[in-house]
Amino acid sequence: MGNRADDQGTDVEIYRKPLSDTIIADTATGSPAELLDMLDLLGLERKEVRTSGPVYIWHEVPAHLDPEEQKRLASRAIPWLLIAGCKANCTPEVFDEAAYQQAVRAVRGHQTHHIGQHPAPAAPDRATPPRRVP
Repeated sequence: MGNRADDQGTDVEIYRKPLSDTIIADTATGSPAELLDMLDLLGLERKEVRTSGPVYIWHEVPAHLDPEEQKRLASRAIPWLLIAGCKANCTPEVFDEAAYQQAVRAVRGHQTHHIGQHPAPAAPDRATPPRRVP
């Protein structure tokens, strides 16, 4: 059983689950723990179902957030994923341009802060989480 990331050949696919309000971030089968941990750090909630065969893992935007904040959280994750070298897609219905642009500025600021000290980390660390839009 595949998922959207497997079907599209990407690392992460962000979309609204059909017939629901849930925003999903599917990761490719066999994604590294670092990618799954990064999605956790970005505020998405990890879900998993264990079967007698494979373990199915995905992330969801927290349901307690209002619909617009859910879209902003999903959109703010994209630049961090891209800078980490991930191939990520987000459907237009859950994409928030302003939140995305704010996250791009945060990523650039994070990179500039680290220039000359050491290479930028592949994922934001807990000491410098992505900025949240009020």
